Amino acid sequence: MVIRRVLAPRIDFGALRRELGLPETYPEVAQREADEAAAAPPAPAVDHTDIPLVTVDPPGSRDLDQAMHLSRRAGGYRVRYAIADVAAHVRPGGALEDETWRRGQTVYLPDGNVPLHPRSLGEGAASLLPDVDRAAVLWTIDLDADGGTSAVVVQRALVRSRAQLAYPQVQADAEAGRLPEPIALLPEIGALLTARGLRRGAVNLPIPEQDVEADGDGWRLVLRAPVPMEEHNAQISLLTGMVAADLMLAGGIGLLRTMPAPKPEAVQRLRAAAAPLGVHWPDDVGVGELLLRLDPGQPRAAAFIDQAAELMRSAAYTSFDGEPPEQPAHGGVAAAYAHVTAPLRRLADRYATEVCLALHDGRAVPDWARAALPRLPAVLAHRVGETFDAAVVDVDAPSNGKTRTRPPGGTVALDDPPVRARCLGELPLGTRVRVRLVAADPATRSVAFELA
Repeated sequence: MVIRRVLAPRIDFGALRRELGLPETYPEVAQREADEAAAAPPAPAVDHTDIPLVTVDPPGSRDLDQAMHLSRRAGGYRVRYAIADVAAHVRPGGALEDETWRRGQTVYLPDGNVPLHPRSLGEGAASLLPDVDRAAVLWTIDLDADGGTSAVVVQRALVRSRAQLAYPQVQADAEAGRLPEPIALLPEIGALLTARGLRRGAVNLPIPEQDVEADGDGWRLVLRAPVPMEEHNAQISLLTGMVAADLMLAGGIGLLRTMPAPKPEAVQRLRAAAAPLGVHWPDDVGVGELLLRLDPGQPRAAAFIDQAAELMRSAAYTSFDGEPPEQPAHGGVAAAYAHVTAPLRRLADRYATEVCLALHDGRAVPDWARAALPRLPAVLAHRVGETFDAAVVDVDAPSNGKTRTRPPGGTVALDDPPVRARCLGELPLGTRVRVRLVAADPATRSVAFELA
């Protein structure tokens, strides 16, 4: 773990909220709709409160989208993954739906978040909190012994989480061999799914999480490498997203998360950066497998991982109704993939999930969901294009008269928000510049800028 203390006076994140146009409150009518929905929660006809689900999230989380239970079955495994049924709480065409479209997603800041949904729903009646009955969309995914999908059922159901678990304790329990029964198989299944991804050519960037924490009269930036159980947990979400994408492609309608596969020349540039950073890259090892071997806590490995982010460009939402998109895959996942597992925090998941429910049941997709699909990609890219003040803290090495093998650029540190990221352009080291956000992907926590 790398910690840098910020000695400056406390950042006024209220000013940052205003600068970014982040709303401080909900319109009265939208808040009232949320409160009324929270007071009269939906009651699904199917009762699966007998399944001992648990949630696994960062410590202190209240917006709990997912709960899981893993078990063995003849010849493989059964994954039961309950996702908060947000669509059952938000009335189509109402003021609350309009407000969530204006927000697009939950925005997290060091002094709190700007939630997609009012807290009475997002951290209350719709959240899969422990020891209370909740409406959910329950995915039941059967896997064979190698982790391949053999059967899928998705349905609305009443569920009840038994415990709210946090990553640090879950990791400690895994290392001590005392994981609770609902997730005892998570390391085994997660490793199987990771191996399948590597064989497909999947690329996962183990980028350290950046937290800004209160520290006396100032703040400190904490960089934390993900623990193995986080990667195993992420594999269950990826599995569900791939199953959802397959449903959509088979049904001829949906919303995919797409990204071109890394270009061969980009991989070659990354390979050239390995040697000077002390990263041994055997010829028969793919990018994804190599990244899995690295320790993000080591400075040279962290620099290589940061450079590998150059491979993950142009992620987007792609909607279709009829003919599937020409390029339906996500290059990082190395498969077709959809966002369906975080509806409390991402707008797209609510509509994509409704499509999956309809396709699975063999019925028409509701008009309100179908009409939303082509509008979502533009709404969810609303942050791209903003400009920010930044300092140039590093630049690419000069080409020494040789033909440049990559676009000029370097690293910039933004003032607000406190982000350090790759920026393209002829950057003068040690100067202040204005940069434009050209890509932002919440799924991989990656951003890219260019000189404005």
